[in-house]
Amino acid sequence: MSVLEQIHNHHEGEVVEAIARHLKDHPGFAGDADVLGDIACLALNRLPPRYIRHSVDYAFYRSEQERLETARAIEEAVQYAFAFVTRREPR
Repeated sequence: MSVLEQIHNHHEGEVVEAIARHLKDHPGFAGDADVLGDIACLALNRLPPRYIRHSVDYAFYRSEQERLETARAIEEAVQYAFAFVTRREPR
C-alpha cells in the first residue's frame, strides 16, 4: 500500500456512524446505498477536512473540547444532509 492510499479524511467513519444512528428516524432510506452515499457526501462537505494516515495520531492531538465540537458539527452536518435529501426525495 502506498502512502497516498493510507491517507483518508478522519470524519468519514464518524459521519457513517452518525448516519447509521439517524436511520431509525429515516427508515425509508435504509438499504438505499445511493441515497446514503449522497447523505454522507453532503455531510462531509459541510465539515472541515481532517486528513490523516492513522486515526490514533489525530485522536492524540485533539483536546476534549475539540472532540466535543467535532461531534456536534458532525451531528449538525448529518441532520442537515438528511433534511436536504428528505426535501428532495420524500419517502
